[in-house]
Amino acid sequence: MIMLALARNELYRLFLSPLAWVILALSQVILAYLFLTHIDYFIQIQAKISAIPGAPGVTELIATPLLSNAATILLLLTPLITMRLIAEERRNESLPLLLSAPLSMLQIVLGKFLGTLGFFFILLLLIILMPLSLAIGSSLDFGLLAAAFLGLILLVASFTAIGLFLSSLTKQPSIAAVTTFATLFLLWIIDWSTQSTGLFNWLSLLNHYQPFLQGEVRTSDIAYYLIITVVFLTLTVRHLDSERLN
Repeated sequence: MIMLALARNELYRLFLSPLAWVILALSQVILAYLFLTHIDYFIQIQAKISAIPGAPGVTELIATPLLSNAATILLLLTPLITMRLIAEERRNESLPLLLSAPLSMLQIVLGKFLGTLGFFFILLLLIILMPLSLAIGSSLDFGLLAAAFLGLILLVASFTAIGLFLSSLTKQPSIAAVTTFATLFLLWIIDWSTQSTGLFNWLSLLNHYQPFLQGEVRTSDIAYYLIITVVFLTLTVRHLDSERLN
């Protein structure tokens, strides 16, 4: 399919950029340090909790905290990847050429989205290898780990869709990065107020991610991330369609 070819091309372009490699390396270094920190903490308290019936194990005390840390780090790093998706095309004046291609706007947007998501999926696979390595010498709760990983994938998909839309609004990647970070951060903390309403609680990206970290895969949380992703992809298609017509 042409859309998949566009996605492969987008992924290839990402790996041609030094920034992508820096982000991969930086995220792994930070998370590896946090991973070792969680292991050290577990070793310190292992003797104390071993006698407690039903005490949390390595999955709860090492793996899920690591994936929680990963979500925060990805919130910071995602804007640096998505900022160039369309803004750089516009800045380089190659966007009109892309828009004139015999492709539907949906194919173009999904191609860029899937290519970028492919990059993040590679990053997530590298992240999940850390807690999986614990299976060599301990017993992991693979159900809990799978739920947390699923939540992280859905979270990153929503991050990417938001970043793609905001990148389509400007020709300056730096502006796209700042606005994407501001939007993601707002949606991350929107329910932190003690007087937050049900709407703010529903809009919170973090609020829907936490159940996955506890092993709860709820339809409402999956639907939330799918809605966020589809809405922002649709907004991107509509915006670029209007630009093509003009």
